[in-house]
Amino acid sequence: MYNILDNINSPEDLKNLNKSELTELCGEIRAFLLDNVSKTGGHLASNLGVVELTVALERVFSSERDRLLFDVGHQSYVHKLLTGRREQFSGLRRLGGMAGFPKPSESDCDAFIAGHASDAVSVALGMARARSISGENYNVVAIVGDGAMTGGLAYEGLSNAGQSGEPIIVILNDNGMSITANVGGVAKLIAHQRSKPGYYSFKRAYRNLMKGLPGGKYIYQLTHLVKTKLKRAFVNYSFFEEMGFHYLGPVDGHNIEKLEYMLDYAKSLKEPVLIHVVTKKGKGYPDAEQNPNAYHGVGPFDPEKGISLACKKSFSSVFGDKLSSLAADDPRICAITAAMKEGTGLAGFAEKFPDRFFDEGIAEGHAVAMAAGMAKQGLIPFVAIYSTFLQRSYDMLIHDVAILGVHVVLCVDRAGLVGKDGETHQGVFDVPFLRNVPNMKIYSPASFAELEMMLDGAAADACPVAIRYPRGGESEYKGASVAPVVLRQGGDVTLVAYGTIINNVLGAARLLEESSVGAEVIKPGVIKPLDMEPIAASFRKTGKLVIIEECVSQGCLGEYIAAELAGMGKILCLNLGDRFIPHGTPDELYALAGLDAESLAETIKRFATGG
Repeated sequence: MYNILDNINSPEDLKNLNKSELTELCGEIRAFLLDNVSKTGGHLASNLGVVELTVALERVFSSERDRLLFDVGHQSYVHKLLTGRREQFSGLRRLGGMAGFPKPSESDCDAFIAGHASDAVSVALGMARARSISGENYNVVAIVGDGAMTGGLAYEGLSNAGQSGEPIIVILNDNGMSITANVGGVAKLIAHQRSKPGYYSFKRAYRNLMKGLPGGKYIYQLTHLVKTKLKRAFVNYSFFEEMGFHYLGPVDGHNIEKLEYMLDYAKSLKEPVLIHVVTKKGKGYPDAEQNPNAYHGVGPFDPEKGISLACKKSFSSVFGDKLSSLAADDPRICAITAAMKEGTGLAGFAEKFPDRFFDEGIAEGHAVAMAAGMAKQGLIPFVAIYSTFLQRSYDMLIHDVAILGVHVVLCVDRAGLVGKDGETHQGVFDVPFLRNVPNMKIYSPASFAELEMMLDGAAADACPVAIRYPRGGESEYKGASVAPVVLRQGGDVTLVAYGTIINNVLGAARLLEESSVGAEVIKPGVIKPLDMEPIAASFRKTGKLVIIEECVSQGCLGEYIAAELAGMGKILCLNLGDRFIPHGTPDELYALAGLDAESLAETIKRFATGG
């Protein structure tokens, strides 16, 4: 089916392809991605946009020896395809299968893990410095998407790398966001000329000629200075050069010949270089070209029909609708997100209240600090950020929000197991790190109705608040209670759980009943401060207590409950343990961790009966 791609088993197989074969290969790669990702789900549009760029990278560099760092790693599918993992794509993002992000344990060609944005330049500089200290010889290349350039860490890395003098190449993959817009006819003409291979051939020849002439070094320095002054007078891309980078581009990111020449030239400079590459996200699949956001991360779909753009009801959509309703009645309410307007359900809010909606890019720390400033001056900011992305704003959460006790509402989306994105995206750390923050109130809804009720409460609370809710929709439990509620009566063992894992616990309680074990199920809606009395009362009756949580063990709520009720009877904490959780469906991961209904019932039965 794929005449050329079927014979590409390593980057070395790319070396002997001619221009027409490379063009055909890129078409086959796009067809392969569409065919496979439509079956498994995954990140489609970003990978369709970097096909030629990745082919050029694999031809110019050796990914086994050189260090290619993808930022963010969801643009690495083509790299995986060209480094011997073609047959693994049927298991993409499935339990035990190939990860959707670079993973060094999966291949020596994957230089580093890359699930979150904006760190590639910093990591690349670390590798370059290690190369210098160790006296080794390899190239270090960071491929950074323009979205990742909205994160402050990217600029910390660029500032250090540019001044370091270390040979390092940063590729800015610009697929839609203007970084430093070039304005005017002269700027466009110079940029056009700079993207031609002939321009760099002349520069290289001129530099070599000057080196061989008496006094040529000084002549070259003078002409270079004059050229730089003229360039900066007309072209507005000196930003990166001020940081210490040799700027190259813009270059057509879909022209392999130009890309290869530019990469070879960058290698020869032996200094910090930034190559500005312009690509089209979703290239080659019209639906993705026209709607790249919708095709950023997709589930399985029919390529002929495209994906369904209908909004399915989820915790995120319920959150967005309810917040819009609250904002209509209270002009102080604002919404903030970090490059996830659609993902967090805030697209509708943004349309209705554009003056009170703020997308701060991939800059979670800034978003939380800004929210603190807004709250200090009397507004009520709701900050919607995915659980794992919120980790990057922990300092601001403590320093800017909690110490002053300002009324910021953190809406922690994707809390708990999110599934196929794996270790970097499982929202299993927010309970421990939020519970450790003084003055913080934490809600954990288990149903849509409960989320709406808790948003009402959060809007009225005069303190820092977090509401943590999962990806996807609700399940069996559809009740609504903020206070602890007893969902099932029983006299043999007390089960405590919060959030949507309560559905697994209710299933386990029914299975226990079939084994003549009466389980009393208690669900708190607020996990800090926690109302202990209903739990303690049940525990005094049963003498056995099990706390079930969808988070890591260290710092979990169960530890707190066990400490408070120590000596009253037998206590067991069931959670995800002290480990990272791989990719797979949530149901598969529940079973893997022993938190599915069947596994819970078996474990609790042994605990309750002493078996």
